[in-house]
Amino acid sequence: MTATVTVGEFSRLTHLSVKTLHHYHEIGLLAPVSIDSSSGYRRYGTSQVETALLIRRLRELRMPLPDVRAVVEAGDSAAREETLRTHLERMEQELVHTRDVVASLRELLTPGRPLLDVHYRYIPPFRAYGVRGQVLRSEIGPWFEFAYGLLGGVTVDLPGTSGATYGDEFFTEDKGEVVAFHPVPLDQPPAAGVELVDLPGGYFAIAVHAGHMTDFDRTYAALGTHVAEYCEVAPGPIRELYPIGPGDVPDPADYRTEVCWPIRQIPVLKG
Repeated sequence: MTATVTVGEFSRLTHLSVKTLHHYHEIGLLAPVSIDSSSGYRRYGTSQVETALLIRRLRELRMPLPDVRAVVEAGDSAAREETLRTHLERMEQELVHTRDVVASLRELLTPGRPLLDVHYRYIPPFRAYGVRGQVLRSEIGPWFEFAYGLLGGVTVDLPGTSGATYGDEFFTEDKGEVVAFHPVPLDQPPAAGVELVDLPGGYFAIAVHAGHMTDFDRTYAALGTHVAEYCEVAPGPIRELYPIGPGDVPDPADYRTEVCWPIRQIPVLKG
C-alpha cells in the first residue's frame, strides 16, 4: 500500500533535509507526487523512499548529481551498474592519491631526509616531433594523454627519450605553454597532427624523480634551491625527460623523471 506524506515527514523518513528535497525537486531529480495548488505544500509517496535513500547513498559517495540522475533514471541494470562502476573506480583512484599524499606529508615532516643527487649535463640541440598547447596546471594529466597519444602514433619506431618543456607562466600563472616532444633525426619529414620543433642546446642541472608524482613538487623545490645556491640560471623553459613512464611500466613506483633546470655553465663546487 502506498501513502503520501508531507515534505517534513518525508524528510524524517529519508534523512534528507527539506532544503535538499526542494533542491532535488527544482533540478528534476526527485519530484513530489503532488503539490497543493493553493498552499504550495508538497507531498511525497512512500514508494519514493527507496529512490530517496539511493540518492542519499550515492551523494554520500560524492557522486556528481548528473551521474546520480543517470543511476536513478537508468532503464536497465547494466547501465546503472556501469555508472556505479565508473564512479567507484574514480573513488578508488582518489583514495590511492590520498594515501600517497599522506605518506609524502609524513616523509616531509620526518627529519634527516637524504639530500637530492644533482648532476650536470650539456644537452646538444636536437629536432623533435612536438605537440604544443596552452595548458592549465590542473589539466596537465589529460593533456599529456592527448599529446602523447598523437606522438605515439608517429614515433613508434623512433629511438630516444620523450619529454616536455614548460614555460614560466605554467608555474607562475597556473597556465602556460607546454611542448611535449620526442626526438627525431634532422632529416625527419613532417607528420600529421604534430609539428617539427628545434630545441636549443644548453647546460642543465638535473635531478631524477623516482616513483609516484605525488611529491614531485619536492624534487622541483630541492633542485631549484640547489640551482639558486650554486648555479647561475639561464633563460629558457624547464625540461622534463621521461626515461621510464606510464607507457613503459605498469607500476607508478617504477617511474623515472629527469627534471632539467637550465643553467649558464657547470659550476665549480668546493668541498
